Amino acid sequence: MRRSVDDLNRFYATPEGTAARRLVRRKIGDAWPDVRGLDVLGIGYCTPYLDTFSEARRVLQAMPAAQGAEIWPADLKVRSTLVEEEALPFPTALFDRILMVHALEESPAPHALLLEAARLLSPNGRLIVAVAARGGFWAHAEKTPFGYGQPYSRSQLESAIRDAELEPVAWSYALHVPPWRWLLGWANAFETAVPRVWPLAGGLILMEAARRPFVASTVRAPKSLLKELQEVLVPGQQPVPTSRDMAG
Repeated sequence: MRRSVDDLNRFYATPEGTAARRLVRRKIGDAWPDVRGLDVLGIGYCTPYLDTFSEARRVLQAMPAAQGAEIWPADLKVRSTLVEEEALPFPTALFDRILMVHALEESPAPHALLLEAARLLSPNGRLIVAVAARGGFWAHAEKTPFGYGQPYSRSQLESAIRDAELEPVAWSYALHVPPWRWLLGWANAFETAVPRVWPLAGGLILMEAARRPFVASTVRAPKSLLKELQEVLVPGQQPVPTSRDMAG
């Protein structure tokens, strides 16, 4: 069962949520520094991270029906919509960038959701999936939404993405600081120091993916049985006589 939109909203108002938003937004900004003129879609609960795309041409948010939707942005024309996960209401290849946060872990059909995301991705588009890391501190903290649903290892996430006909192109960890309030003041130091000594200790995996390149191949038409028999039974050209044959 998904966390409700109210639960997610309350989490991001806490010190843990504030730290998560700051650190994950930094990772997203590093991966996609320039989104000018691009169309962006957030799937799941991406409200805390969509301000990163203020220069994009268009930013929309698809919120699963089981989670519920909220008005976003609050002071502008609403650009969030309630959706069924297995049938997102957008045309194929519409978006240049797709961000998925709080999307896969609690989805009843994660494969179908990834297939829908792949369908919506433009030919040169990129997708980032953020999931709780299996074995990480945040996946075991039920006071955060990352502590619910199905966490992933890096290899499990790669397999899920490839099963959706996408190809992983980059990955990183975030939230190296444990979700303990007394340590959050040191969050920046943890994000800098921990990856140098323990690269796989992050609480969140962010994996970037793209459409698989199409490779054209030429298939030679098989010969018919009649054609093969003709080649065997019909004699070919007569051999050219040699000088010795001509002399005889």
